[in-house]
Amino acid sequence: MKLREIEKSVYRKHLNIIIVSFITSLLVLALAYGQGLIMLFSDSVIMTPEPTTLAAGEAAASENNFRYNFLGVLLALLTCVFALHRLRASAFFNEVYYVWQVKQQQNQIYRKLKKIKAAADSDDVNALVILHFYYASLKQIYLLDDNTLTMSKLSTDISELNTRLENKNLTISTDQFDKSMLSDY
Repeated sequence: MKLREIEKSVYRKHLNIIIVSFITSLLVLALAYGQGLIMLFSDSVIMTPEPTTLAAGEAAASENNFRYNFLGVLLALLTCVFALHRLRASAFFNEVYYVWQVKQQQNQIYRKLKKIKAAADSDDVNALVILHFYYASLKQIYLLDDNTLTMSKLSTDISELNTRLENKNLTISTDQFDKSMLSDY
């Protein structure tokens, strides 16, 4: 994966639109699916029950309808996820999908970070490339998401890595990173 520059304002705008659209469509679809399933499959309850059977009838109707409402929520969630999956390659989703992919790559690196740092301490070039990519991608994502709390620690880690690379006379770029490098750790 190659890191690329994206415009923060476009990313934030598109992310907010996607989040609001997802939540709104999930709510509307869940209600629609739930009501549709209740209308199709629910047992009809007598509209004018006797006063003594009113509580029992309401309890039975709500118990029966719970599974239809729950199924409606599941169907709505599946519909929304399918729509997101289909739209992820569109131009509108470009920045958001790129950030999602970078975060997935960071997660894969993080799971092996202890071994990668140990190998980098032993001057393993691939480990240094992975660390360089990891720190650069973290910095990019932190800036996009306005995560300023951990930027000082990240800046320290980047400067330590750059010092190590200068001492070893190594020139490393993020373009050298390939996710197949992670299989060694």
